[in-house]
Amino acid sequence: MSANVSTAPLAASSTRRRSNTAYRWVRQLHLWIGAWGALAAVLYGFTGLVMNNRFGENAWPQGKSEDSGRAVIEVPASAGASPEALAQWLREARGLDAHVIRKGKPGEARVAGRPVAEPAKWNLSGGTARSSWSMEYVPGNATAEVKQSRHSPLAAVTRLHKGVGGGLAWSLLADSFAIGMLLLGLSGLWLWARGRTPKELVLSVVGLSTAVLVVVLAAALA
Repeated sequence: MSANVSTAPLAASSTRRRSNTAYRWVRQLHLWIGAWGALAAVLYGFTGLVMNNRFGENAWPQGKSEDSGRAVIEVPASAGASPEALAQWLREARGLDAHVIRKGKPGEARVAGRPVAEPAKWNLSGGTARSSWSMEYVPGNATAEVKQSRHSPLAAVTRLHKGVGGGLAWSLLADSFAIGMLLLGLSGLWLWARGRTPKELVLSVVGLSTAVLVVVLAAALA
């Protein structure tokens, strides 16, 4: 009996040490992730706020995108075999690397009141956040028009927010920021919940924010 009593405090002390060690590691991880993504949070928060207010009478400026040039190019028959072949030809012959390739479906138009089938169109685009290009090609045509555009700094950073024009390096960096935000949220919830009862959590700011999110999200998705 005495042995059981004497070992109980040791077990409790060991549990507390493990809990404190976990707390220190999670807290340090939370701080490291916060430091890594601090500037990204400012950038994404700013651009997200700008894009969230792009509609309505008092819409915020979204930056400017202007046409900087147009050119009609001849497309060889071999390049028109598939969207991938066209993208490869553009890269090798014109130095245009297509980041996005979209193959549309056949449409239908009305001419003189009669329905007329429209062929599927291929849309290719690429470039950087500041300078971009796009091309629409109808399979079988001998030519296509390439449109060049320039984007203001504000328009460029909103394009980066949407993952457009940043290239592979930006895509990997943005993924690291996104994963960091997930870990930041999870570690923050764990740190907040430590030492609190379920009732205290429900009545805390976390419980309030969760309730507001559920209500607003449900209304938006209804």
